[in-house]
Amino acid sequence: MELLYASCVGILVSCGVFLILRSRTFPVVLGLTMLSYAVNLFLFSSGRLSLNKAAVLGTSPQYADPLPQALVLTAIVIGFAMTAFVVILAIRGRADLGSDHVDGLVLDKNSDKNNDKNKKGKV
Repeated sequence: MELLYASCVGILVSCGVFLILRSRTFPVVLGLTMLSYAVNLFLFSSGRLSLNKAAVLGTSPQYADPLPQALVLTAIVIGFAMTAFVVILAIRGRADLGSDHVDGLVLDKNSDKNNDKNKKGKV
Protein backbone atom coordinates (compact mmCIF):
# COMPACT_ATOMS: atom_id res chain seq x y z
CA MET A 1 0.00 0.00 0.00
CA GLU A 2 2.87 2.37 0.77
CA LEU A 3 4.40 1.79 -2.67
CA LEU A 4 1.12 2.64 -4.40
CA TYR A 5 0.70 5.72 -2.21
CA ALA A 6 4.25 6.93 -2.90
CA SER A 7 3.80 6.30 -6.64
CA CYS A 8 0.63 8.41 -6.67
CA VAL A 9 2.44 11.26 -4.93
CA GLY A 10 5.33 10.99 -7.40
CA ILE A 11 3.01 10.98 -10.41
CA LEU A 12 1.14 14.02 -9.09
CA VAL A 13 4.39 15.90 -8.53
CA SER A 14 5.77 15.07 -11.97
CA CYS A 15 2.52 16.01 -13.74
CA GLY A 16 2.30 19.19 -11.68
CA VAL A 17 5.84 20.26 -12.56
CA PHE A 18 5.23 19.46 -16.23
CA LEU A 19 2.08 21.60 -16.28
CA ILE A 20 3.71 24.48 -14.41
CA LEU A 21 6.36 24.71 -17.14
CA ARG A 22 3.74 25.29 -19.86
CA SER A 23 3.36 28.72 -21.49
CA ARG A 24 -0.38 29.19 -20.91
CA THR A 25 -2.00 30.18 -17.64
CA PHE A 26 -4.64 27.45 -17.33
CA PRO A 27 -2.14 24.54 -17.38
CA VAL A 28 -0.05 26.45 -14.84
CA VAL A 29 -3.07 26.69 -12.53
CA LEU A 30 -3.75 22.96 -12.98
CA GLY A 31 -0.10 22.20 -12.24
CA LEU A 32 -0.19 24.21 -9.01
CA THR A 33 -3.37 22.38 -8.02
CA MET A 34 -1.76 19.00 -8.68
CA LEU A 35 1.28 19.98 -6.63
CA SER A 36 -0.96 21.02 -3.75
CA TYR A 37 -2.74 17.64 -3.94
CA ALA A 38 0.64 15.90 -3.81
CA VAL A 39 1.66 17.93 -0.76
CA ASN A 40 -1.67 17.11 0.91
CA LEU A 41 -1.12 13.40 0.32
CA PHE A 42 2.42 13.68 1.67
CA LEU A 43 1.19 15.46 4.81
CA PHE A 44 -1.50 12.84 5.29
CA SER A 45 1.04 10.04 5.00
CA SER A 46 3.22 11.67 7.68
CA GLY A 47 0.64 10.49 10.24
CA ARG A 48 1.33 6.87 9.27
CA LEU A 49 -1.02 5.01 6.99
CA SER A 50 -3.25 2.82 9.12
CA LEU A 51 -6.50 0.95 8.61
CA ASN A 52 -9.39 0.48 11.06
CA LYS A 53 -7.98 2.71 13.78
CA ALA A 54 -10.00 5.30 15.63
CA ALA A 55 -9.25 8.96 15.02
CA VAL A 56 -10.48 9.90 18.50
CA LEU A 57 -8.31 9.28 21.54
CA GLY A 58 -9.64 6.99 24.23
CA THR A 59 -12.13 5.03 22.13
CA SER A 60 -9.63 2.36 21.12
CA PRO A 61 -6.22 1.25 22.35
CA GLN A 62 -4.85 1.97 18.86
CA TYR A 63 -5.58 5.30 17.25
CA ALA A 64 -4.62 7.30 14.20
CA ASP A 65 -2.81 10.61 14.58
CA PRO A 66 -5.42 13.38 14.12
CA LEU A 67 -2.90 16.21 13.51
CA PRO A 68 -2.04 15.35 9.87
CA GLN A 69 -5.75 14.97 9.14
CA ALA A 70 -6.41 18.45 10.50
CA LEU A 71 -3.47 19.89 8.56
CA VAL A 72 -4.69 18.32 5.30
CA LEU A 73 -8.23 19.57 5.85
CA THR A 74 -6.93 23.10 6.42
CA ALA A 75 -4.64 22.85 3.39
CA ILE A 76 -7.55 21.72 1.19
CA VAL A 77 -9.63 24.76 2.18
CA ILE A 78 -6.74 27.19 1.68
CA GLY A 79 -5.77 25.52 -1.61
CA PHE A 80 -9.31 25.80 -2.95
CA ALA A 81 -9.45 29.51 -2.08
CA MET A 82 -6.07 30.19 -3.66
CA THR A 83 -7.00 28.24 -6.81
CA ALA A 84 -10.16 30.31 -7.19
CA PHE A 85 -8.12 33.49 -6.73
CA VAL A 86 -5.52 32.47 -9.33
CA VAL A 87 -8.24 31.50 -11.82
CA ILE A 88 -9.80 34.95 -11.42
CA LEU A 89 -6.35 36.55 -11.94
CA ALA A 90 -5.85 34.46 -15.08
CA ILE A 91 -9.25 35.51 -16.45
CA ARG A 92 -8.46 39.15 -15.71
CA GLY A 93 -5.04 38.86 -17.34
CA ARG A 94 -6.61 37.30 -20.42
CA ALA A 95 -9.16 40.12 -20.61
CA ASP A 96 -6.59 42.89 -20.13
CA LEU A 97 -3.75 41.54 -22.27
CA GLY A 98 -5.74 39.65 -24.88
CA SER A 99 -3.41 36.70 -24.42
CA ASP A 100 -3.37 33.57 -22.33
CA HIS A 101 0.42 33.33 -22.20
CA VAL A 102 2.18 33.47 -18.84
CA ASP A 103 4.58 36.21 -19.87
CA GLY A 104 1.78 38.20 -21.51
CA LEU A 105 3.49 38.46 -24.88
CA VAL A 106 2.71 36.61 -28.07
CA LEU A 107 5.43 36.88 -30.69
CA ASP A 108 4.38 36.72 -34.32
CA LYS A 109 6.60 35.45 -37.06
CA ASN A 110 5.88 38.71 -38.89
CA SER A 111 6.71 40.98 -35.93
CA ASP A 112 10.47 40.86 -36.63
CA LYS A 113 9.90 41.66 -40.31
CA ASN A 114 7.63 44.60 -39.43
CA ASN A 115 10.17 45.98 -36.97
CA ASP A 116 12.93 45.76 -39.61
CA LYS A 117 10.76 47.61 -42.14
CA ASN A 118 9.92 50.35 -39.62
CA LYS A 119 13.59 50.83 -38.77
CA LYS A 120 14.56 51.11 -42.44
CA GLY A 121 11.79 53.62 -43.13
CA LYS A 122 12.83 55.91 -40.26
CA VAL A 123 16.47 56.17 -41.35
